[in-house]
Amino acid sequence: MTDFVLVRHGETVWHAENRYAGRTDVPLTELGHKQAAALGAWAAGRRLDAVLSSPLSRARLTAGPAAAALGLTPRVDERLYEVDFGRGEGLTRAEMRERFPAELDAFLADPVAHHLPGGEHPAAAAARAIACLTEIQRESPDGRVLVVAHSTLVRLVLCELLGIPLAHYRQVFPRLENGALTELRLLGDRASLLRLNAAAVAPD
Repeated sequence: MTDFVLVRHGETVWHAENRYAGRTDVPLTELGHKQAAALGAWAAGRRLDAVLSSPLSRARLTAGPAAAALGLTPRVDERLYEVDFGRGEGLTRAEMRERFPAELDAFLADPVAHHLPGGEHPAAAAARAIACLTEIQRESPDGRVLVVAHSTLVRLVLCELLGIPLAHYRQVFPRLENGALTELRLLGDRASLLRLNAAAVAPD
């Protein structure tokens, strides 16, 4: 049995306009850094066996305070990159509608069968991230591991492991809050969602 605490990185400078930041390395805002510090305060004194992070700086900077509080060296894994949004990278939904309206409508109807043009297939993204978690599960069969990654990737992983059609990820999990905790338990090939979007509150 391995428990994963999945965390979306802190707020970035593109959040205010809701721009799609897939592989683009976007910096954290002041609030994003505060969310990273809150995650570090939450982690202090807790039993966590490892800290993993996406290579993107917004995830690494969010994971850093938690790793430091635990005395651990964070592990960066390329399989935890956010989904590549192709031609949608850096754009708002309104800008996509101006540039490729038909493809956007198809994406909104089924984001898996019609992922954004030039982007990564969501099933492939889910598969690479789950391969990472499965590897950690083998290494830490009774462990508790913090994973700092990205909104779309985590939602796809949750759907795939919980038996929910990937195309429903935006309806079933409409939002992951920045810096919030989502806990997933893997036992063999079974997965259980223990909590979703919980605040990272420091222990008393």
